[in-house]
Amino acid sequence: MMSISKSEFARRRKNLMALMEPNSIAIIPSAREQMRTRDTEHPFRQDSDFYYLSGFAEPEAVLVLIPGRRHGQFVLFCREREPAVELWNGYRAGPEGACEKFSADDAFPIGDIDDILPGLIEGRERVYYSMGRIADFDRQIMAWVNRIRSKERSGAVPPGEFTDLNHMIHDLRLVKSVAEQRLLRQAAEITARGHRRAMAFCAPGQYEYQLEAELAHEFASSGARHLAYPCIVGSGTNACTLHYVDNDSAMRDGDLVLIDAGCELQYYASDVTRTFPVNGRFNAVQRALYEVVLQAQLAAIAAIKPGNNWNQPHDASVRVITEGLVSLGLLKGTVDRLIEREAYREFYMHRVGHWLGLDVHDVGDYRVGNEWRQLEPGMVMTVEPGIYISPQNSKVARKWRGIGIRLEDDVLVTADGCEVITAALPKTIEDIEALMATGP
Repeated sequence: MMSISKSEFARRRKNLMALMEPNSIAIIPSAREQMRTRDTEHPFRQDSDFYYLSGFAEPEAVLVLIPGRRHGQFVLFCREREPAVELWNGYRAGPEGACEKFSADDAFPIGDIDDILPGLIEGRERVYYSMGRIADFDRQIMAWVNRIRSKERSGAVPPGEFTDLNHMIHDLRLVKSVAEQRLLRQAAEITARGHRRAMAFCAPGQYEYQLEAELAHEFASSGARHLAYPCIVGSGTNACTLHYVDNDSAMRDGDLVLIDAGCELQYYASDVTRTFPVNGRFNAVQRALYEVVLQAQLAAIAAIKPGNNWNQPHDASVRVITEGLVSLGLLKGTVDRLIEREAYREFYMHRVGHWLGLDVHDVGDYRVGNEWRQLEPGMVMTVEPGIYISPQNSKVARKWRGIGIRLEDDVLVTADGCEVITAALPKTIEDIEALMATGP
């Protein structure tokens, strides 16, 4: 299984420092450990920006970049080696390992940061830092700056400006490298196998959490030990709740089940949704709605290519869904007028997708200035149109009520169009029914 190389992490840091002003410093803290219960923590997951620049996956660390610094531009503060603690909680790199294994030019114990980092900040004209993400660290930064200010009469020079670092890092993260694309493809392939396994296993009388278990088993067995986000397995009317995660209902014969699940592989996410019949066969009403969603997704994917803007796939999905809702009698009026007044939002209330990468809802602006962002090769996005008909919707015939359908694939923008990297997972009615007929 491939991973991101040390040279790529170094290139990322170089690219970020090339965007920084002369005589500046960037400061990025690691994620914090989060308590799950009184004396246990959630599995630690590094902050995506911190990981993107370093590959360093430990808590209690601070990454510092200082372009042009004579003694080295990449400084890392981290925990010291403590064999007695490591016996219980696992290996630590320590400052020596930070230099040897992660290419830091200088590394210091995190306990010495109050003594060392103010000296690195002093005299810099600009500090790049993402204020507002970790309140305790915000206060620590300001305490260091105020300490420098208190010594101005002695010749100390505090920084003149603070600049938010988010936009610069997130623009770099938006276009994926060849190595990142490979990891995203691997995550997509594992996720597709998990969904296929759940489809083949599914039968009336089972519980939603049993399908969740099939997915998790396939992910972990394939080396992706963590879900990219809480798994959604919504059968029947549960599929009309967009972020349903209870996953505790028995699945009934004749209902559909919607699964929205993806694995995380070496920090890179997949995000896939399929909707299929619990008993393996779509009925006529389910077929009619499903075909509308499928055609909307295909139209959106066809609009993904370099030069098109971010919103064009969404607009394509809106038109097909509105046309379908009119043809089925769920909306009345002319398609253009219904789109203009957003009548479709009663049934399709979210956008067609989002960026995908180190985060499930990955970083990067959707607009540049007042214009939708143009798509470029290397961008990765989800495409996930849906139709959700509330069981309480008395304006439609009873046969439609309580049905929720969403289809989601992960799509890479290529030089001449796009690549559906989750294409290994069936989504036509015929292919889904054929797969489910094979059984577990």
